[in-house]
Amino acid sequence: MRSGRATMNDVAARAGVSLKTVSRVVNGEPGVLPATAERVSQAIADLGFRRNDSARQLRTGRAAGIGLILEDVADPFYSVLTRAVEQVVRDNDCLLLTGSCDDDPDREQELATALFERRVDGLVMVPAATDHSYLAHEIKAGIPVVFVDRPPINLAADVVLADNVGGVRDGVRHLIDGGHRRIAYLGDDPAIFTARERLTGYRSALAAAGLPLDEGLVVMGKAEPVAVRAALDRLLSRPDAATALFCGNNRLTTAVLRELSGRVDRPALVGFDDLELADLISPGLTVVAQDPAGLGRMAATLLFDRMAGLSDAPRRVVLPTVLIPRGSGELPPRG
Repeated sequence: MRSGRATMNDVAARAGVSLKTVSRVVNGEPGVLPATAERVSQAIADLGFRRNDSARQLRTGRAAGIGLILEDVADPFYSVLTRAVEQVVRDNDCLLLTGSCDDDPDREQELATALFERRVDGLVMVPAATDHSYLAHEIKAGIPVVFVDRPPINLAADVVLADNVGGVRDGVRHLIDGGHRRIAYLGDDPAIFTARERLTGYRSALAAAGLPLDEGLVVMGKAEPVAVRAALDRLLSRPDAATALFCGNNRLTTAVLRELSGRVDRPALVGFDDLELADLISPGLTVVAQDPAGLGRMAATLLFDRMAGLSDAPRRVVLPTVLIPRGSGELPPRG
């Protein structure tokens, strides 16, 4: 018996046809009689043959692959986004190659370079770098790049965003309508585009309601437990304590929920991004929900539009958010 993987020559010998006929069947090309195609397909099944896409790439100079670079594939938000991109990629008979850059600009460029070296046909990116001009050469060479969640810097390209400003404005206005006047805001690193946009939404909601901006109620930084605990101790123990909190992303909301779990007098809470089981905690978590699946699906769709030859000016698509009241954001002011 022959050992090792079956080759196209093995399939041709088994089916009693030429190598070219096997190639046509494997690659879905016309020119093969149905009975012959059936015989080749049966030989492929019998031998367990698998097409060598690496060899095909060397011959054609193209890979049926799409790259995806994001912050952290383990984050629930990015997991849903990745799944949506993958579905569109699969529907277009391609494979998805994914990497996490951990919000590190150097790692982002390293991943992008590695994917281009593997001759991907396009790239979807949640950007971390402060200058994306390094991608201009690849785009000029015909490899489309679409940005999602955050826009590129120093580069004209398609981008799909959530309505960060409007979403936070809606959430803070919801707290104001509930009688809150001391609303604290906990946001991510202000160097991040989404963190700055969401802080703008917070300030806009206060201004629209005629409420003063107290910078002492604004805390910006990573969702580290020690930092979140210290921030809550300060915000909730001062004489004019915050009666409500708005959290700028799911990681901050989770950290805050952990810290509030042992407190008797809990402030009202609204988070940006929905959380799994948010309706099962008590009280249920009120959120401003964005649509990570919609973001990923739209970004991948724009990418395949470019791959199909679309040459319009770069597009900027902004998807709406939805306020979901569940109880935590409807708690009345205390004191």
